[in-house]
Amino acid sequence: MTVDAASTIQTAREHAGLSKRELARRAHTSPAAIVAYESGTRDPTVGTLARIVAATGAVGDIELGSGLLRPNPQVASVRLGQVLGLAEQLPRRRPSRRLAYPAFPRST
Repeated sequence: MTVDAASTIQTAREHAGLSKRELARRAHTSPAAIVAYESGTRDPTVGTLARIVAATGAVGDIELGSGLLRPNPQVASVRLGQVLGLAEQLPRRRPSRRLAYPAFPRST
């Protein structure tokens, strides 16, 4: 079963009878972060999601769904080779010796 982080956090918080502010305090994060996670405008990391859900007192395991795929090392190797090949074709220019900021006047 796939459940998004927003509804997971909101359901766990409501089931525990916690306000967003109280959940944020217990999870060691900001109330604004809880609002962003619950509205879906921001996605928590798996660790953050686990910490927030644990702060509600809910018990369970968070598993990564099969929708999250690891890159195939062979395909990644081919793509890296292609990118490096393109980088070699870029025009080269001499490095600038100018300072990004004007030099400070020296006192003698």
